[in-house]
Amino acid sequence: MEEKGCSHGEYFVQREVLDELRLDEVAQKRTWTDSPNLGERVKESLRCSVPRLKHTVVSWVPVLGWLPQYSIRENAIGDLIAGCSVGIMHLPQGMAYALLASLPPVIGLYTSLFPVLVYFIFGTSRHLSIGTFAVMSIVIGGVTERLAPDSNFIVNGTNHSVNFEARDAMRVKVACSLTVLTGIFQILFFVVRFGFVVTYLSEPLIRGYTTGSACHVCASQLKYLFGVTPSRFTGPLSLIYTLVDICRLLPQTQVPELVVSLVSLTVLIVAKEINDCYKQKLPIPIPVELIVIIAATIITHFCGLDKKYDLDVVGQIPSGLKAPQVPDTSFFSEMIGDAFTVAIVGYAINISLGKTFGLKHGYKVDSNQELVALGLSNTIGSFFQCYSVTCSLSRSLIQESTGGKTQVAGVISSIIVLITVWKIGALFEDLPKAILATIVFANLKGMFKQFMDVPMLWRTNKVDLLVWVVTLISTILLNLDLGLAVSIGFSMLTFIFRTQRPRYSILGHVPGTDLYLDTDAYGGTEEIPGIKIFRSSTTICYTNAEMYLEALQGKSGIEISKLLAAKKTRDAELKPKQEKEEAKTEEKKQWKQKAVRDMSIPALSLTELTEGKVSAGLSQGNSAAVTSTNGLSKGQVNSAYEPDSVMQDSDLDTGCHGDENIYQEPHHGDEEKEGTCGSDVHSIILDMSTTGFVDTVTTNTLKNIFRDFGQININIYLTGCQACVVEQLDTAGFFSESIPKSRLFVTVHDAVLHILKKLGLRDFVLDVPCSTPM
Repeated sequence: MEEKGCSHGEYFVQREVLDELRLDEVAQKRTWTDSPNLGERVKESLRCSVPRLKHTVVSWVPVLGWLPQYSIRENAIGDLIAGCSVGIMHLPQGMAYALLASLPPVIGLYTSLFPVLVYFIFGTSRHLSIGTFAVMSIVIGGVTERLAPDSNFIVNGTNHSVNFEARDAMRVKVACSLTVLTGIFQILFFVVRFGFVVTYLSEPLIRGYTTGSACHVCASQLKYLFGVTPSRFTGPLSLIYTLVDICRLLPQTQVPELVVSLVSLTVLIVAKEINDCYKQKLPIPIPVELIVIIAATIITHFCGLDKKYDLDVVGQIPSGLKAPQVPDTSFFSEMIGDAFTVAIVGYAINISLGKTFGLKHGYKVDSNQELVALGLSNTIGSFFQCYSVTCSLSRSLIQESTGGKTQVAGVISSIIVLITVWKIGALFEDLPKAILATIVFANLKGMFKQFMDVPMLWRTNKVDLLVWVVTLISTILLNLDLGLAVSIGFSMLTFIFRTQRPRYSILGHVPGTDLYLDTDAYGGTEEIPGIKIFRSSTTICYTNAEMYLEALQGKSGIEISKLLAAKKTRDAELKPKQEKEEAKTEEKKQWKQKAVRDMSIPALSLTELTEGKVSAGLSQGNSAAVTSTNGLSKGQVNSAYEPDSVMQDSDLDTGCHGDENIYQEPHHGDEEKEGTCGSDVHSIILDMSTTGFVDTVTTNTLKNIFRDFGQININIYLTGCQACVVEQLDTAGFFSESIPKSRLFVTVHDAVLHILKKLGLRDFVLDVPCSTPM
């Protein structure tokens, strides 16, 4: 081990040093003081633990890693300009999005302040603007209106008027409870390393979901544009019911509010288009939203439009900050599902945009640390009357395009919001709510542009297009929570469908190389005579193992079931003949044994018996029986019997074995046998390079392939198996005497060379040395 100190504390040097010293002491019987370099090594180990501790702290609190190295010369000006630009955007968007959440506008300003500071400390992205977001606001608005509806705050005897102050206070409690529960979920996701879940939310799903959410946002803001009060609908089809109710109330439209909305919306759209056209020439974007808010507030205040035309204005905005309060936990049981949805959606939007900026600017965004940052932003923010946050696409793009380098820009934007909340917030009390609604509409432009995904996905990937459309429709019709669940379920079904329908191919050799490509997709490939190389485009598992076997038979042209049935029929036809031959053989053997037994006692003449020569005749009987050419022995002994019997035995054996061995039992050694399946295929190579794991069904399927093809004298080889796959096969008891590990090869080319070498045809392909079997 090199004793040069730790590098960023990435390994446990102290533990290794002490363990090494302990082993040396036991082996060499040294005492603690006998080791001459012990003191230096212990000091080295202690010194190495400090960088490791620092690395751990920095990984938990990333600001400690980059802030001490902050370059004022390189970053300060860009962060200052970006922070001012984003801070100006926070003011109108915070108040506007608070209305989406059915909360007082000042809550949106609080949400644009405290969570940003928390993310500055714990976040890993340098360009994300944390705060209010339309999608999150509309989800939270659905919860606040469900748990604190207007009907619960009707004042008796006042013609069904609503106590808005009590209602808003209750909705703030509901929002804070939902926010702290969301933060707890996100922190728990970090503890169990649940950051991988975002990989199941594909980009088409996220874009379809945000587009559907934008439709909900628009529907919720129409009442401010037309000055009407539609009924509150929840559950599936609530968006449709809301639109129908608004259309029913159109004759009651408040013309002054409609005029204000149309004028402000026109100004916002035109100004944003100018910003887009001249963004390369403008040092900072024109803060049109703030200009519209200030102008509308001044006109409304000095012209008395709120009183003259009964315009709905923001109302009282308290100045200063409120003391932190513990969120009410009594609502937890009624909002667990909503909190889970908000936690997943907020994290998915945050990490997808954060990784985009990280790839663009060359830094790493830690998925699990982002869970901590968002979880703490929500948890701590809930104590200061904030609701759930995530990054905003429009503000993040402004922060990045105006030269922002680090999250110092977020701190500067928070300072601007803090000044507004502390002193200036009360000046916006006469701001018409219709202005905030038009700001929401203008900022949804980017989401509605996502409808252009449809033609692009139609050209590139129709399955992703289907996911996008199903997500959009389910989000619109089933509301945001059920829509997300249905979208994820459908996306998983498409994944299963793709796994169930992989591409199977026969590989051919590219002449002059050691490459093997799909013969259907690539021209110029040549199949190796007698060898079929089969590959699946995806992992073989229990969901597609049966299709894998069917595709193998179809691509190779070898139908195992028919061949095995033919073998069984042939065996059944041969069995009577074999039994008949065996009976004949047994009869001949018995006759032969009887003849030999008769030859061992020769017939004696009467003269010999009378002359008392019986003993002499007996002693010479055997030789007389074989050599005598006269008398009784001539009639009993066939001098040609033994040759004839030997020849007949040989013929019988040959005939019998010839019939028996037409289909032999599989011999899974290294000997290559010509296939007896009615084709010239003698070997099949299964390319397993795309398989990442094997389960029990896969193991049994492969065993059956080896067994069934072996019965028709076709050898099976596995190539490209990853180490984990080999280990899983070994653990499952796949390898045995009938399936040795010598059937494993690293590459397809190695297996081909091995087969051709056994057949004496190795020169057919490029002569590259064959690797040893795995």
